Amino acid sequence: MSNLTSAVIEAHGGLERYNQFSTVTVHFRSGGALWGLKGHEGVFDHAGVRLDLHQEHASHYPFKEPDLHTSVTPERVAVEDNAGEVKAERLDPRAAFAGHSLETPWDDLHVAYFAGYAMWTYLTSPFTFAAPDFQTEELASVTEDGQTLRRLKVSFPDRIATHCQDQIFYFDQDGLLRRHDYTAEVINAGAVAHYCSEHKDFDGIVVPTRRRVHPLAEDGTVNAGLELVTIDVESALFI
Repeated sequence: MSNLTSAVIEAHGGLERYNQFSTVTVHFRSGGALWGLKGHEGVFDHAGVRLDLHQEHASHYPFKEPDLHTSVTPERVAVEDNAGEVKAERLDPRAAFAGHSLETPWDDLHVAYFAGYAMWTYLTSPFTFAAPDFQTEELASVTEDGQTLRRLKVSFPDRIATHCQDQIFYFDQDGLLRRHDYTAEVINAGAVAHYCSEHKDFDGIVVPTRRRVHPLAEDGTVNAGLELVTIDVESALFI
């Protein structure tokens, strides 16, 4: 691991502490323009998500109905009821986004897959960067709003479902995540800047509880007037 990779993992609670847990359950609220554009306004107005920390699996609940939840892995997405009956299922879920644009409507399985892999990416970073098949490289620091931010380019392995292979994470002088740039390939609408703030300690793991995602122009300008996705974490329980 690079020195920066080690430092930011330590700043967020440390790998030793993280490895004591196998799951996290997060209650959150999510808004922003994306859900309405996709025909699912209010889908995550108030929801929970359970994640496996050491393999990629996510489950949002409730999902559309009080007794429904999702099940998301890189190879499969499903909507199930609380008795375990599969209500809808799709294998190779990423292939179902072929040809999509920002305005393309989503079905429930599109929403479930996107939300599942996205929340898994957000809530397991930066700890996943320590895995041997993740590649990290420190880039030149930048200054934004008077704050110097160190940047880490992270190349995700093929086994992980995420926005895109190469993503850039920005960290403040304390090693805390402040910004995350990527292109959500399944949306096919260009790059975004994802800002993180209001970090809180949950069970010894530091989590940003406020996230705001804005479009990035080709010249790197952030469109701060448009919030594509907002996420506000209310609680997180690591077990």
